[in-house]
Amino acid sequence: MASNFKKKVHKLLDKHEELLSAKNKKVKNGNGVFDRYKNPILTAAHTPVIWRYDLDKQTNPFLMERIGMNATMNSGAIKWNGKYILVVRVEGVDRKSFFAIAESPNGIDNFRFWDYPVTIPETDIPDTNVYDMRLTAHEDGWIYGVFCSERKDPNAAPGDLSSAVAAAGIVRTKDLLTWERLPDLKTKSQQRNVVLHNEFVDGKYALYTRPQDGFIDAGSGGGIGWALVDDMTNAEIKEEKIINFRYYHTIKEVKNGEGPHPIKTDKGWLHLAHGVRGCAAGLRYVIYLYMTALEDPSKLIAEPAGHLMGPIGEERIGDVSNVLFTNGWIADEDGKVFLYYASSDTRMHVATSTVDKLVDYCLNSPADGYRSAASVETLKVQIARNLEILRMK
Repeated sequence: MASNFKKKVHKLLDKHEELLSAKNKKVKNGNGVFDRYKNPILTAAHTPVIWRYDLDKQTNPFLMERIGMNATMNSGAIKWNGKYILVVRVEGVDRKSFFAIAESPNGIDNFRFWDYPVTIPETDIPDTNVYDMRLTAHEDGWIYGVFCSERKDPNAAPGDLSSAVAAAGIVRTKDLLTWERLPDLKTKSQQRNVVLHNEFVDGKYALYTRPQDGFIDAGSGGGIGWALVDDMTNAEIKEEKIINFRYYHTIKEVKNGEGPHPIKTDKGWLHLAHGVRGCAAGLRYVIYLYMTALEDPSKLIAEPAGHLMGPIGEERIGDVSNVLFTNGWIADEDGKVFLYYASSDTRMHVATSTVDKLVDYCLNSPADGYRSAASVETLKVQIARNLEILRMK
């Protein structure tokens, strides 16, 4: 019997290794802006066997999963010691999320979790749930992680077990192993989506925010905000302005929020964000790009109409269907960009492009005219130009 148990364990480990070591391939016939890849890079099945199974025959004779994992999603990203690092939101079957680090040698496949999840110190008011960490290697020498801290609404009516309040939790590290918890961001509104800019602006720390009236509804929150704070060890927003607005009948009419911190280019700051609209199937999350001025990261200079990426095929299926979400990307020194995104709150994917392509897309793709008639006129201009080019050939 002992020998049979060992065989089962080895088979389990072998199958897991086969999954982890599988090569990923580009999907053919892309749109010229970015390339998708065939396989998700992280799923619940990629989480370590030693997390999910008790491998002791005495305490787990049937080799059952003891601690189930439900999803891997919404990962912050950073290049660290030559490795592509994701700080992954892992959700257990108990509905609690936690952070864990997965690394890859090439950013495309062979992502492997570190043995232990990240230990996030708690504040005086413990978090019920934590998720969606944005990573920023700041010029002050620290790597900051800003994430959503969710707690039960203390003002909820008796019997209401779903109302929640959100705050921006803040941690920092210098080695990705030990994380120092700083006080939550002080702000007048609920903040589930805050990103730290990687450079000082006017000698201050700069934050991209998403002010909301409630935990779910943006309410009067107008879009992606901008705020300067004096000190990240006691961060407080006193003034906030909207730099990327929500608009009626667009991809971001319900909500929008910054993804990871922007990439600095010679033509401006390149931003990756998510937009949310309502439809018959519920809320639809997509990913879009915009740019701000190099000398003033709060000044919008370009934004193509519509989304860069929307959920397609199996990406549309999952715990929360019809969703793409991103809070991590990596720009290599050679200009290649690895865009990490989650589909339907279930699994992680990667897409690749280049800084030059994404900047070209932003600066030279048509902006939204906000009316059907305007969209038709924009399309007619391109059609006429292309017909003339074809006639000349």
